[in-house]
Amino acid sequence: MSVLTHRLEAIVQEMGEAMLRTAYSQILNSSRDFSTALCDAQARLIAQAEHVPIHVGAIPWAVESVRDAFKDRIKPGDVYLLNDPYHGNNHLPDLTAFVPVFVGGEVAFWSVNRAHQSDIGGSTHGAYNPGATEIWQEGLRITPLKLYDAGELRDDVLRMITTNVRHPHDFMGDLRAMIGSARIGERRLLALIEDYGAATVVAAVDEILDGAERQARACVTGWRDGVYRGESVLDDDGHGFTDIWIRATVTKKGGALTIDLSDCHPQVHGFVNSSFPNTMSAVHMAFAYLIDPRTPKNSGTFRPVRVIAKQGTIVWPYPPAPVTLATNHCAQEIAEAIIKALAPACPDRAIAGWGRRFRVAIKGTNPRTGKPFIWHLFHARPGGGATAAGDGWETAGEGQAAGGIKFGSVEVAEARFPLTFEHHEFRADSAGDGMHRGGVGAELRLRVDVEEPAVANTAGDGVRHAPYGLLGGRDGRPHRYRLRSRGRPDRVLKTKEVGIQVRPGDVFLVESSGGGGYGSPAKRSRAARALDRDGGFVRR
Repeated sequence: MSVLTHRLEAIVQEMGEAMLRTAYSQILNSSRDFSTALCDAQARLIAQAEHVPIHVGAIPWAVESVRDAFKDRIKPGDVYLLNDPYHGNNHLPDLTAFVPVFVGGEVAFWSVNRAHQSDIGGSTHGAYNPGATEIWQEGLRITPLKLYDAGELRDDVLRMITTNVRHPHDFMGDLRAMIGSARIGERRLLALIEDYGAATVVAAVDEILDGAERQARACVTGWRDGVYRGESVLDDDGHGFTDIWIRATVTKKGGALTIDLSDCHPQVHGFVNSSFPNTMSAVHMAFAYLIDPRTPKNSGTFRPVRVIAKQGTIVWPYPPAPVTLATNHCAQEIAEAIIKALAPACPDRAIAGWGRRFRVAIKGTNPRTGKPFIWHLFHARPGGGATAAGDGWETAGEGQAAGGIKFGSVEVAEARFPLTFEHHEFRADSAGDGMHRGGVGAELRLRVDVEEPAVANTAGDGVRHAPYGLLGGRDGRPHRYRLRSRGRPDRVLKTKEVGIQVRPGDVFLVESSGGGGYGSPAKRSRAARALDRDGGFVRR
């Protein structure tokens, strides 16, 4: 079993490497906002690479949706696409490509690549629309769709899709990379079957999932039984709702958990609602953070978890509610509420709050090339939360990615886009104090070197509600983003804005949040505090 488990893990890792080396967009080939996975014929997740946690937990629902839509019309050589969150996906920007893997004339596995697109159409650029009040305003909706039929490209379908995105050339390059990555998964699975035989590999799946379940239950059994409650709060939805609560009641008994999300805020007008697959992924993500990290992450791992949710709430909205920000927020808050609830039951495994997402997307014309561009801010990442094991990671990013989405290359960004990074450093004193402090955020001065006005939008949270401290640790500092235009007062940016005018030479002033601290600050050692001062993490 160990050999087959590691072979499957090697396959998804190779799929990821192929994607990284062939994708066109910086959001994929530098920041790595994609994930790869393998499922079996029953749509059970059997292997995933360590990419973006919130992506992968929702993939079984997507595979189910494609499988059930096409049934006996699935053929070798097919490639399928899906992005619609009301048909099994998590949100519209995460386009998913599926390749069925046939053994003995039947579908035995699915090779899957999910990748965040730089643009997916809709009424504003960059795949996030803070102004949306219904999903049609967020982008092109792709329900289960066959792009290749028995190896033949349906070019009319592809033309329809590329016509509805702003940068079809980059989109096409990224799509080819996704399909190539999934094809590698198909070839490697067939080679595995050639090596060990179809009966052995297919039968091994049950053993692999059962083994992961045993490991997960053994970990949970060591936690204290009880009923626990946790709450996390979003700043707003951008449309008048503020202090939007996520409440989790977690019942732990033996080796099982029941997570009740029924008391969450009613669904809202803005795009912080979470599709049901995304909510399930957020729950599984929180569970994966709390169990032994050596446990394989597959469908067996999550069998100990039962989820109760109420439709009409923010964690399971009725369509056509917008949901695009949900892979960040409220996914992170769902995980936070669960982790905060379980902290008394497993204090050695609980995690203090990570910084939240606050992204800026700029659209303009590059004066060096005369071509239009869309650029996403993946720099100035917030800090990670502290744990019982140590300090949080500096500028690690948001909790829903846990470091999986990488810090973009400054040099590549300046070479490809009309941008100058005037200043990019750690943000001192941004982390929450504690026995172990949070990771610090960052400070950024970013000049936009366009010759004609550009336009920006924002998508995020965390300017009012800071990353939480845990078990006596202090909260981190929240975000603070501003736009400086010559001759004008600095403008404080909201987390959910559209149509922000960016004049030539304007500078974005970014101060990202630090992570929460863990444990009483009185327990932090003198040596650790001296290192904090020497490293510039603390000045006060």
